[in-house]
Amino acid sequence: MLARPNIVLKIDPLTQMKNKTSARRWVREEIQQQSSYHVPPAGDFIKLDAMENPWPMPADLNNAWRESLKSLHLNRYPDPKAAKLTDSLRRQMAIPETSAVILGNGSDELIQLILMALAGNNRTVLSPSPSFVMYEVLARACGLSYFGVPLQNDFTLDMAAMRNAIRDHQPAVIFLASPNNPTGAAFESSDIEEILTLAPGLVVVDEAYYPFVGEKQESFMSRMQDYPDLIVMRTLSKVGLAGIRLGLIAGHADWMKELDKLRLPYNINTLTQATASFVLDHWQDFEHQIEQICRERDRVYNTLSSLQGVETWPTDTNFILFRVSDNRAEKIHTQLIQTGILIKCLHRTGSALDNCLRTTIGRPDENDAFLKALSELLAA
Repeated sequence: MLARPNIVLKIDPLTQMKNKTSARRWVREEIQQQSSYHVPPAGDFIKLDAMENPWPMPADLNNAWRESLKSLHLNRYPDPKAAKLTDSLRRQMAIPETSAVILGNGSDELIQLILMALAGNNRTVLSPSPSFVMYEVLARACGLSYFGVPLQNDFTLDMAAMRNAIRDHQPAVIFLASPNNPTGAAFESSDIEEILTLAPGLVVVDEAYYPFVGEKQESFMSRMQDYPDLIVMRTLSKVGLAGIRLGLIAGHADWMKELDKLRLPYNINTLTQATASFVLDHWQDFEHQIEQICRERDRVYNTLSSLQGVETWPTDTNFILFRVSDNRAEKIHTQLIQTGILIKCLHRTGSALDNCLRTTIGRPDENDAFLKALSELLAA
């Protein structure tokens, strides 16, 4: 038998280059240490995890909206200032004429824009904790330090801790989500006013869930003339337009002038501008849906609060935070997925959200299915 010759595989240098990059050398260490934001696939689940409006646009309105899109010229760039849409948002949200407005692709882009403008050595972003996760994620991505001030056990602001943190860290920006995500309740107006007085830099009051507050609290839109370093942030994602990704910030012209320098050109596309303008012209239909959501929220909250082994917190939003006993949060979350129901698991051992879950308010039949499944799992 002839000996088999040695075979030497020659690897093309270009292939070697493709198989090995210098990403680890050049990507900042704090970025490498982060994880990508994970969004679970929705599939055919009852989707109660993302604080969306569960009601689609009414059929007759949907047809009118589709008809309105036929006149758009998608071969042309959109209005760079989205002037018509901005005027409509001013009227709907009662934004003072003396305040300037910037639109963004959802709140995330606007948070990032603010942090990019304020980034610098030894600068800190401050927020209550727990709160909207993107404050911390984007702060660290932009090279700023982040400090979370723990909320009290009832998830209200710990004002003594806030005062100390502001004094010690001298934050460039403070983010206050009111109502707060993921805890649900609005902060006291007097506490926000004190923070605005103490803050050495910018304060962003994030009113993403304000449409669900009702008459409980006045929007800080009306207070911007009193506080020149206040920016108020809103979004249309929670009231039925999550798919078009539209948010806004309003504040003093000095702040808006500087922030607008970092806004990417044509950042609000033609379809988003047209759709949002159409919806604002038919806002009463969405107000009706908001009223339905608030009624369902109260019903679901009362039922959840009556379940043995469940602790709930008051909410001014379209979601409810609750804790389950016996360290069962992760197990119940998995079991609910197995029954076709997707909610949010916020559990982190030893944290303020230990064994906590969050459910978005869906349609009545969806909420009934969730409550029935949860009750059975708790009783098992």
